[in-house]
Amino acid sequence: MKAVILAAGKGTRMKELTNEAPKPMLRVKGKPILEHILRGVVEAGVQEVFIVTGFRAEVIEDYFGDGAGWSARIVYGRQEVQDGTGKAPELARGFVGSSPFILTYGDILVGPEIYARMIRRFNEAAFAGVITVKRGQEVAQGGLNFFDEQFCLLRVVEKPTAQQLQQLREEGWIQPNKPVWYNAGIYIFRPSLFEFTARLRKSPRGEYELTDAINGLLAAKHRLAGLEIEGPWVDVRDPETLAALEKESGLSE
Repeated sequence: MKAVILAAGKGTRMKELTNEAPKPMLRVKGKPILEHILRGVVEAGVQEVFIVTGFRAEVIEDYFGDGAGWSARIVYGRQEVQDGTGKAPELARGFVGSSPFILTYGDILVGPEIYARMIRRFNEAAFAGVITVKRGQEVAQGGLNFFDEQFCLLRVVEKPTAQQLQQLREEGWIQPNKPVWYNAGIYIFRPSLFEFTARLRKSPRGEYELTDAINGLLAAKHRLAGLEIEGPWVDVRDPETLAALEKESGLSE
């Protein structure tokens, strides 16, 4: 198992906080967000890590170096144009080789035990990947996931519009008093993912969407397991969220 961390964006919602450093390098409890992620991945037994950098790439690369200080081997790839989450993982294709890999955004914080739970779920059957989800989040802001009785993925809809949500209700995908599953932004994939990221076209939002590649995997009959993240999960999206994290516990420190 290897790991790929997407850390290319500036984080414009952080305003002046990211003038000098990319958002994944903002500090939570004395350490960069990215360091919390790296420590959790290594704790799960994953020591081969690829970090996709972009805005102020040198800040990340200078801080982590070759990864020896974290008992890891870190390799970097620079995404020159930030045009969506669908193309960024392709920078790691040669690094990944034939290995399955954890894929995570560089601004998502969870308890460090989550990565080990994901690996255990992945090893339960011949899955093509694992999709982590949270229960009852605001589904219009991210991927809306639907699962079968074995909690394997049936479909994902990225940032559904009000019209799409109404149609999903009419078709029975969204039902009263049943959980709504929001994409949590941490995955495991086999290298077969790259067959589908290579075919991506830009979405109506003008980006290459990772969720389109996931739907491609599903259409080709690849089986993707779901895993609910219980406990702490934070998308460090704005200064208010960052400030609130300093008062919370449960994430790796």
